[in-house]
Amino acid sequence: MLLCIDCGNTNTVFSVWDGERFRCTLRTSTEHQRTADQYFVWFSTLMQHHKVPVDIRAVVISSTVPRVVFNLRVLCDRYFTCRPLVVGKPDCALPVAPRVDQGTTVGPDRLVNTVGSYDRHGGNLIVVDFGTATTFDVVDADGAYIGGVIAPGVNLSLEALHMAAAALPHVDVTKPPHAIGTNTVACMQSGVYWGYVGLVEGIVRQIRVERERPMKVIATGGLAPLFDQGTDIFDSVEDDLTMHGLVLIHRHNKELELA
Repeated sequence: MLLCIDCGNTNTVFSVWDGERFRCTLRTSTEHQRTADQYFVWFSTLMQHHKVPVDIRAVVISSTVPRVVFNLRVLCDRYFTCRPLVVGKPDCALPVAPRVDQGTTVGPDRLVNTVGSYDRHGGNLIVVDFGTATTFDVVDADGAYIGGVIAPGVNLSLEALHMAAAALPHVDVTKPPHAIGTNTVACMQSGVYWGYVGLVEGIVRQIRVERERPMKVIATGGLAPLFDQGTDIFDSVEDDLTMHGLVLIHRHNKELELA
C-alpha cells in the first residue's frame, strides 16, 4: 500500500491508498520535534483501530515545513524499509513543470493541488485552498502551475485580530445568520466570514480578467465547505484533492522508472 503524507503548517495528514481507494485518513498536529518512533506508534495504533494492516510499501510526502521531513524520512527507512518520494525535490518529477519566475520555489502543496485538480477538471482552473494561508493556484490549459495568490488564512486573521485588540475575544469561524452583528462576537464573525467571501470572489474575478478566459474554481481545505455556503463561485469543493494529487505524482514517477 501507498502512504501519502501531507504536512502543513498546522496539521499533518496520513492517508493510506490501496491502489483503488483510501483505506483510512489520519490527522495529527504538525510538530518538528516529533520523532520517527512517535510517528510510528501513533500511526500503527490508529491503523489497528481502523483494522487496516500496516503494509506500507511506498511513501510520498508533501511538506510545507522542511524541518519535519527528516524524521519522516527516518520513519520510512526504519519502519517501512523504503525511501520516500518528496514533492519539490529534484528526484520527484511532475507531469508538467511549473512556469514561474526563474529561481522561484513553489510550495509542494500547491504543486500537488495543481496535479490533482487538473486530473479531475482539466486545465484553466483556479484552486482555492483554505489552509493556514488561503492560496489561489492558477492552472494553465496544459496542467502547468503558472502562479497564484497568497492571502492570510482565516484562523490566522482571527488570531491576529484577537492578539492585536485587547478588548476583542477569540471567536470560532462560522457563517453568521446576519451580516450586521448585534454583539461583539457576531460582528467579528461577520467581518471574517463575509470578508473572506468578498476576498475570494474579488481575487477570482481579477484572475479571470487577467486570464481573459473562462476558468473553473475548485475549493479545498478544511474550511472550504463552510465558505461554499456563502458564495456560488465554486464549481467543486473537494476534501481529498491533495491526497489525490500525491497518488498521481507517485504513479507518474513509478511510470518513469519503468519506462
